Amino acid sequence: MSDDTFRLAVNRDDRSFRYYRNAVERHWDPADVDIARDRDPLVDAHPKTFENFRATVAKFGAGERAVTEDLAPLAVALSDAESQAYLSTQLYEEARHLDFFERYWREVVNPVEEARGLDPTSPTEDRWINAAYDELLARTDEAMHRLLEADTPENRAVAYCHYHLTIEGILAQTAYWGLQRSFGPGESDLPTLPGFTEGIRAIRSDEGRHVGFGMSQLKELVADGVDPQLLHDTVNELLPLVQRTTTDGVSAGSSRETPGPSAADLQTYAAEKHTERMEQITDESASLPDVETLVALES
Repeated sequence: MSDDTFRLAVNRDDRSFRYYRNAVERHWDPADVDIARDRDPLVDAHPKTFENFRATVAKFGAGERAVTEDLAPLAVALSDAESQAYLSTQLYEEARHLDFFERYWREVVNPVEEARGLDPTSPTEDRWINAAYDELLARTDEAMHRLLEADTPENRAVAYCHYHLTIEGILAQTAYWGLQRSFGPGESDLPTLPGFTEGIRAIRSDEGRHVGFGMSQLKELVADGVDPQLLHDTVNELLPLVQRTTTDGVSAGSSRETPGPSAADLQTYAAEKHTERMEQITDESASLPDVETLVALES
């Protein structure tokens, strides 16, 4: 018999397949998160705090809706079984994140609005989304769907830079990092929301794996001849939109009126993480983090 007789359908040592297995092993269900305990702290929260919080939940729920739709073209473009297996988990996880935010709005935000004597709202109302965020999501949608028209190495690199490096690696992970600190027990001037922060922690862990997949794909593209400058130019063009999105309503000064991480804190965290990732992608001698490192969160 030839060696092909014993060839299996997938290479279980492939990085993308290891990401798939990690996703399976680290499954979590949004319905299992105890979010009811967040209602009382939000009923007692300062009106401005509650207003900003609603905008935040709506904004990132909208982001999860958008990226769930935007990942589909990549699933069409990639053909190897290992990447397809991984992408099936990412599509599911993006929908799971949306499920968490939608449930949180229905079971926490709306009841708190009623308790505070406010009219019930929807997370899909235009007032929650600023222009910078809207443009960032629209550009990402365009970059991802371009793969259906012209699936070139450069277009793939641009798509990964929009989706995995910028939307997930910079915007989402930075914002979720800030939210964990704002509404965790360490911030005495804001309500402690254990249900919300538990969900955010699980989402951040998922997105560490998502960012890692994008990094591995970009590293291969660079090794095969894509100019690293294309990666830098693409992300740098999007950074002003990211900054205006993440710092909307956050004071930049050290004597800020709003508690929690400042705009400077958020920008520093994002810059450090992004610089580290770009070095790992573009430096031929640098290694990418293993999947367990990607999904682990700093204490």
